Amino acid sequence: MRWRRVAVRGPSMSPTLRDADVVLARFGAAARSGDVVLVRWATRPGQLSVKRAVRHTEDGWWVLGDNPYGSTDSRTLGAAEVIAVVAWRLWPRPCRLRPTVE
Repeated sequence: MRWRRVAVRGPSMSPTLRDADVVLARFGAAARSGDVVLVRWATRPGQLSVKRAVRHTEDGWWVLGDNPYGSTDSRTLGAAEVIAVVAWRLWPRPCRLRPTVE
């Protein structure tokens, strides 16, 4: 498994993550419901997004932003492919990101 720094863009994960936060994503890690994840959309293959994993479906993962009023997510784009699990926010306030329990 490899790790990579990723910059968050936009308000979709507020209040958990904000625009310009830097997170650490673990590629190859198995996602679980509630995890913050890095995803790719079949309809937007060049775009990566940071979202919250909700449930696994036949087509991939149903993911949502933590900010329902400022997020383009599975409600619009359908299931996504999870490519990494986001474990840490590195900047500006370092902390471990814990899964939410629904």
